[in-house]
Amino acid sequence: MKILSVNCGSSSLKFQMYEMPEEKALISGVFERIGIDGSFYTIKINGEKIKKEAELKDHKKAFEILIDELKENKVVESLDEIKGIGHRVVQGGAYFDKTVVVTEDVIAKIDELSALAPLHNPAAIVGIRAAQAVVPNAVQTVVFDTAFHQTMEEETYLYAVPYEWYTDYKVRRYGAHGTSHKYVSLRANEILGRTNTKLITCHIGNGASISAVRDGKCINTSMGLTPNAGLIMGSRCGDIDATIVPYIMEKTKMSPKEMDTALNKQSGLLGISGVSSDSRDIEDGINKGNERCLLAQKMYVRRIIDYIAKYYVELEGCDAIIFTAGVGENSISTRREVMDGLKVLGVEVDPTSNDVRGKETLITTADSKIPCYIIPTDEEVMIARDTYALV
Repeated sequence: MKILSVNCGSSSLKFQMYEMPEEKALISGVFERIGIDGSFYTIKINGEKIKKEAELKDHKKAFEILIDELKENKVVESLDEIKGIGHRVVQGGAYFDKTVVVTEDVIAKIDELSALAPLHNPAAIVGIRAAQAVVPNAVQTVVFDTAFHQTMEEETYLYAVPYEWYTDYKVRRYGAHGTSHKYVSLRANEILGRTNTKLITCHIGNGASISAVRDGKCINTSMGLTPNAGLIMGSRCGDIDATIVPYIMEKTKMSPKEMDTALNKQSGLLGISGVSSDSRDIEDGINKGNERCLLAQKMYVRRIIDYIAKYYVELEGCDAIIFTAGVGENSISTRREVMDGLKVLGVEVDPTSNDVRGKETLITTADSKIPCYIIPTDEEVMIARDTYALV
């Protein structure tokens, strides 16, 4: 059965098609600059990557070209072979704790939650509508980044603010990257050979979050109402003293929009280093003796260590720590610095095993009290699995 995993942004459409249940990837790609001059798309099939320019006036046109490519490359002969299309949606609020089939009520709720994910939820709706128009007979599903975290207890997800903010405005911790945290925690359980586990999963990329997972269920996660909570990230500040916001707004006469931009797009590694939001550029700066890059890296690593330590206590121990996503999978030095900071918990890094990028690997020594692993994430296959199950 052929299942298509889709992730729509405001001007992009990423896709990957699988043969299920074998989970064999057949074709993948991304359409970029949709609705903007200079649009193009890239597809990868049989190990070959092909880039093509195309006028992409909207997401519907991108889907039409996608279907043409599937036929031209003999991935499918007719639309009827595509039995399901799974769409990634960032914010599902408290409405959704699992993947669901698309209905008008589901779309209405995604739209209602757009204020909590203004860059993502509206784009997802556009993608769903486009897929419905182009592939009307496929079962459309939505997979929520927030769903995995819906197992948190009330005392964990609520903030100590007036309770009416929760009841009237839905202010609470939702988390994000749930599909990734779920995937790597399931894979870790397979590696460990059991499901009664205490895991700390570290999705460390330009956006970053850490989750505490007990027996396959999330009990806490670092992101909050929005993705700008918890860890220091590429351009997001993460946790700060809330009173900084009115203080700086009064001093600088910033508008709420300007403050939002500062905290989400001008802070984090970029704000401290003054160089870049990209971890690779920070490492290059450190190698060149840039003191602010070194400071940014120290702060970045310290916050990761803080959350791992917090969740170690909350879980009352830990069976494994997982590193995943762009930095987690590929930054040898960041992983090493984090693990060195966890020596008090008995973590012992294996320098040789850690000297790897993007490969599933045990990166601690045999006598490390907590094993640490790199597990490359695969959100697309999680979308395909859930969609296949519903189809």
